[in-house]
Amino acid sequence: MSSTLQLSIGVTTFAAEDPGTWQPLFDAATVADQAGVDRLVVSDHVVFGERLEEYARPEIGGQAGGKQPTGPDGHWLEPLTTLSVLAGMTSRIRLGTNILVAALRRPAVLAKSTATLDVLSGGRLDLGVGVGWQREEYEACGLSFEGRGRLLDHTLEVCRTLWREQRGAYDSPELHFEATHMMPKPLQPGGIPIWISGTINPRVIRRLATFGSGWIPWGAAAADPVSGIAEMKERVADTGRDPSDLQVTGTLPVVKADDGSLDLDRTMEQVPAFAAAGLTDLRGRFALSGDRSAALDELSRIVAAFRAAAGRTD
Repeated sequence: MSSTLQLSIGVTTFAAEDPGTWQPLFDAATVADQAGVDRLVVSDHVVFGERLEEYARPEIGGQAGGKQPTGPDGHWLEPLTTLSVLAGMTSRIRLGTNILVAALRRPAVLAKSTATLDVLSGGRLDLGVGVGWQREEYEACGLSFEGRGRLLDHTLEVCRTLWREQRGAYDSPELHFEATHMMPKPLQPGGIPIWISGTINPRVIRRLATFGSGWIPWGAAAADPVSGIAEMKERVADTGRDPSDLQVTGTLPVVKADDGSLDLDRTMEQVPAFAAAGLTDLRGRFALSGDRSAALDELSRIVAAFRAAAGRTD
């Protein structure tokens, strides 16, 4: 994984109603791949309950003032299945989840499906994970919402064991196995990079120090990444882990001109300061033309401007 400042985009894998076709998703992914965007990410919901206002509750993992973009009958594509399709349509862009509610999947099966996707994509998978906020998803999977933090840790422990060990063994209160084999291993050495989402709290700090290649800040740390990154790196260092290789993602705010169009220069003027703060991955949402050829031209100009602002020569 490169420490060069990277540009990511989120592609929309949900719709309030049946869109009839997912071709815009396919176009967005292939245009991003061809334009030189470094990474695309997709989101996750398995099921919905009817209390979507709970997303606005930070104390259970939501976001203050947040609002879900669809109702309970919104169409949400399963992220790993979606990335498998997009992997076959693209050749170089990295493929990530932002975030996967990983504990909803059986750990050994998740280890297998992600290793398979990593191999078939040529080692392009990034696994962004978090605990989520919705009780109904855990209940529908027969899991404890109150125990979701430990469930996530358990899931990551099993995945890492099966990704790394030729003859795997694991023992915890939840699960025991020994002399267990899983092939193929992920193509990326050490296993698939795991990006931990969360606020700065003891459990997330410990999870990040143990498993994390990267951090997806949430809450106050996402709103103020400069102080958030400094604090998180200090707290991670206190665990004994060197935080110097920790990747961190953040939002690249899009600055608009008076006519509502993208002000490319002013948008990219922000990039050096974000890099200096310790961000390694900037995620932008750009309004592009509905015409595929025009969108490719627009996004290619954005990528070129980003690389120049980041001091990249590739």
